Amino acid sequence: MAGSSGMHFARAAYRSGMVSRALLARWGLEHVRFRLQGSTDERTAEVLSQVKQLLAGVPERDIERMAPDLLAGVLPRIYPPMLDEVRTHQDAGRATFIVSAAGNGLVEILARVLGMDGGIGTRYEVGSDGTLTGRIVEPFVYGEGKVEAMRAFAAQHDVELDASWAYSDSASDLPMLRAVGRPVAVNPDAELARVAAEEGWQVMRFEKLGRRLAIAGATVFAAALGGMGTMLARRRPAARRVALRR
Repeated sequence: MAGSSGMHFARAAYRSGMVSRALLARWGLEHVRFRLQGSTDERTAEVLSQVKQLLAGVPERDIERMAPDLLAGVLPRIYPPMLDEVRTHQDAGRATFIVSAAGNGLVEILARVLGMDGGIGTRYEVGSDGTLTGRIVEPFVYGEGKVEAMRAFAAQHDVELDASWAYSDSASDLPMLRAVGRPVAVNPDAELARVAAEEGWQVMRFEKLGRRLAIAGATVFAAALGGMGTMLARRRPAARRVALRR
């Protein structure tokens, strides 16, 4: 998709009253940095810390009710060529999955809406009273944590990562891309583009700089008014084949 799903989560949280206008504006600027420079571990850790504090004590049902608003922001920003890529894998007999640092429930909902086979996202601990504790059920599905989650999923579902595809636009996903046999860089940030060229990885490009700037500018404007995967696929000898996507 164009940009990070995190900004759309923030806007949905703002509309639900969970996030202040000031925090939304700060996250909007962070979204612009992501669009133009890519993600960094430091920035992600900072945002994650804020999100954990934000979610502590929030009823799980309130997060679930944000799904329609979140999807309204995310779906128009999904690149049609990537949906074509998903369908190509499915037509070849491979199941497709989203793998994302976003909350697991929301990731699974998005996967169902897109006609994919499932999702792997970050799981947040829920207390006996139905509210989130602010703690993560490890791993956090980002960086090396994404690889840990993928390997656990692969072991449970007989997926061969060496025969799988992984798609990403960010250098933060280099651990994931190196964990599979067929890494693909999609509209890569500068660091990922450099590594892809050195490693001889497939690169898909269908985003212009002007479009990136326009989307970034629109995000800042929307944030000011109050208005953040990856795919894996694998070949299997039988007819049932599997793929995953962020």
